[in-house]
Amino acid sequence: MSTEPRINDRIRVPEVRLVGPSGEQVGIVPLAKALELAQEYDLDLVEVAATARPPVCKLMDYGKFKYESAMKAREARKNQAHTVIKEMKLRPKIDPHDYDTKKGHVVRFLKQGDKVKITIMFRGREQSRPELGFRLLQRLADDVQDLGFVESSPKQDGRNMIMVLGPHKKKTEAMAEARAAADARKAERQGRTPGSDAAVAESDEPAEAQDAATEVEAPEAEAPEAAAPVEQPAEASQGA
Repeated sequence: MSTEPRINDRIRVPEVRLVGPSGEQVGIVPLAKALELAQEYDLDLVEVAATARPPVCKLMDYGKFKYESAMKAREARKNQAHTVIKEMKLRPKIDPHDYDTKKGHVVRFLKQGDKVKITIMFRGREQSRPELGFRLLQRLADDVQDLGFVESSPKQDGRNMIMVLGPHKKKTEAMAEARAAADARKAERQGRTPGSDAAVAESDEPAEAQDAATEVEAPEAEAPEAAAPVEQPAEASQGA
């Protein structure tokens, strides 16, 4: 079933409660009268409350109304923030370099406003040493405490130990800052003015190339003048 409202001739009721173009209440009028007013104003008769008795209809430009509604919905989707949970897996005896790499990913996720699920994976005899995983999770939480907090404390789940970090910054704030940073980088790339050093350097190169071309082409330009006196006697002899 279509979710769009009925308009104009699609409305099948004997009378409607009519609302004018500016929102004024016209009152209950026959459908034929409402359609006549719509033609007079060069607008559409749109059913805005089909369940009312009688249905409420409004005089409006339906095409413009649909366009504005679509633009509002698009803007709302653009600014909508979806909560995302990223996951990072570590081993209890992780190498220091690998730890720094994993921590870098966690920092990036938190800066983006996303939650991070940290999983410590135990294997073999490591399962008898859960304190190793707990200390590693505590260390990671301390290293990123400026960007996030422990939303879910470390818990043992079979062979794994899980902790969830939540960002201090909301997703919408992170998205706004990311857009602002992108706009700033774009403005910086486009910020070269004609008087800047880069523009001057670029303008000097064509000038030097033009001078070099002039020096090379100069001898060729003199060649026709030297050949002209040789051709004149030939023309004179033909005329004679």
